[in-house]
Amino acid sequence: MAEVLLGQAYHLRFDPKLWAARQPYPPLGALYAAAVLRSAGHDVALHDSMLARAEEEWARSLDRHRPAFAAVYEDSFNYLSKMCLARMRQAALRMIAMARERGCTVVVAGSDATDDPEAYLAGGADHVVVGEGEVALRELLGALSGRAPRPVHEIDGLCFRNGGRLVRTRPRAPLRDLEALPFPAWDLVDVAAYRAIWKRRHRFHSMNVATTRGCPYHCNWCAKPIYGQRYAVRSPASVAREIAWLRAEYAPDHLTFMDDIFGLKPGWVEALAAALSDQGPPLPFKCLSRADLLDDGVVRALARAGCRTVWIGAESGSQKVLDAMEKGTTVEQIRAATRRLKAAGIEVGFFLQFGYPGETREDVESTLDLVRECRPADVGVSVSYPLPGTGFYDRVRRQLGDKRHWNDSADMSLMYRGPFPDAFYRTLYRVVHKELRLRRAVEGGSGPRAGGTPLRRGLRGRLAIAYHAATLPLERRRLERLAAAPHEGLPTLPPGLSPESASRPTPQA
Repeated sequence: MAEVLLGQAYHLRFDPKLWAARQPYPPLGALYAAAVLRSAGHDVALHDSMLARAEEEWARSLDRHRPAFAAVYEDSFNYLSKMCLARMRQAALRMIAMARERGCTVVVAGSDATDDPEAYLAGGADHVVVGEGEVALRELLGALSGRAPRPVHEIDGLCFRNGGRLVRTRPRAPLRDLEALPFPAWDLVDVAAYRAIWKRRHRFHSMNVATTRGCPYHCNWCAKPIYGQRYAVRSPASVAREIAWLRAEYAPDHLTFMDDIFGLKPGWVEALAAALSDQGPPLPFKCLSRADLLDDGVVRALARAGCRTVWIGAESGSQKVLDAMEKGTTVEQIRAATRRLKAAGIEVGFFLQFGYPGETREDVESTLDLVRECRPADVGVSVSYPLPGTGFYDRVRRQLGDKRHWNDSADMSLMYRGPFPDAFYRTLYRVVHKELRLRRAVEGGSGPRAGGTPLRRGLRGRLAIAYHAATLPLERRRLERLAAAPHEGLPTLPPGLSPESASRPTPQA
């Protein structure tokens, strides 16, 4: 038995594209919450839905542990949890119902619940944690269990119903001192199951670490329901201690830093590299950064620390589109950062976003040209997704129809009147990836997915070259037909951008 059962609605098997990639990470947010609850004296169990086959496994965990409290705690370090994937919300509502049937008090926390708490309360949740969750959950369970009695309505960051009336308590300020948090409760995770999946597909095992929370930048399409504009960072010494502990306990081959922005604070990456220097050979890792942060000193420090891959939120090869997004970076900065990283032996990944209001066919081609020129090791392609609480969402809200959410990460639907039809973007997705795979095959299978014996790599490479060389021209022709086809959704231009100015380049910032 356990007093508290933590789980999350994100089931990797419900997201076919990411399940096929076989790069699972445990729910770091729930592991932090478990550690915080333990520190307050609660007996905590974890139901890790990430590798579960169906929601019914949650029911079996409830029956095994018979908790008084069931918390569906979504991982704020998983970028997909920022959006409401319909399949995952459906899973959350089923999990809530299962817990209610067994007499549990049900609490929900996460980005989607913060954006729309009433949907979860209507689904049977007793309380929704709005914003950052660990401390609010600890205080709530302390009050409900009698460990730390206090009126629930005095606890910041909650939403609940009282006699049919919706109650929202004061907003909770995000944590500033991340050093006060214990290390995540990794002992609750079946690490061996994750290791087996990673090793079978990729021949190495990667684990996840968070060094920061939040992002202070103002990209107008990026939602920040949990941390807002605040940015908090752990000390390099604390991060180094956690890495040393993970190496000693679990011996990972690789790390992924889950931060929205890794190493924003000046001198932080250099200090981390120094703190890691006495741990033996560097542990390879990947992280996410911005092109304007990757100067020569930071890149050299990343290489010393063991960085293998940096993903850049490039978004577009059109300066006009970057400016409309209020991204705060330039196309030239993307090029320069890519050159520096490659010169230091660090792979580069690009996140690309198509379909932003006002984007033209010429802008799309500028992005394709940027990818061809910079030759990243990998790309992540998406279309613009209206997230509640963003300027972008407010701009297109009146255009949203019945479909407000993607079903899973492969949905790729524009839910507003975009510049081109959905079929254009799905074809564009295939074109970008076919060009990348063809180049990688021609170059000998280099990149993050290379592996196998030289003979097998050679055979796979020849087959890949033949396949993509034959199918890529067909996809390009289809893309041009779709670009020229009549489409009722005309470009939705940002305020102050006229149709005439949309075709002219915007001066670089």
